[in-house]
Amino acid sequence: QVQLVESGGGLVQPGGSLRLSCAASGSIFSINVMGWYRQAPGKQRELVATITRGGSTNYADSVKGRFTISRDNAKNTVYLQMNSLKPEDTAVYYCNAEVVTTLLRSYDLWGQGTQVTVSS
Repeated sequence: QVQLVESGGGLVQPGGSLRLSCAASGSIFSINVMGWYRQAPGKQRELVATITRGGSTNYADSVKGRFTISRDNAKNTVYLQMNSLKPEDTAVYYCNAEVVTTLLRSYDLWGQGTQVTVSS
């Protein structure tokens, strides 16, 4: 069984920073794309950022220049450094990963979500 476990959410003031982490565990052979998505109340889930195994990144326009995605392949972990946070960044943030297990089966996995609230 493979799962994603997120951590690092919380309450922060506008202009502040948070760092989210997401670790994959289980019978993992490899992980392709990893990413972060978010869903605000009453809105659809949207892409925040993705990163390939080789380190190529993609960001939503709304977070470019403020958020940085990175990963540690040895630890099967992806990070999201969020700086200059705005109230509109408030949402539940979800980790996503394309995982290949040791049985060479592919799964598109989601974490449980972590709340990020930006408010004074």
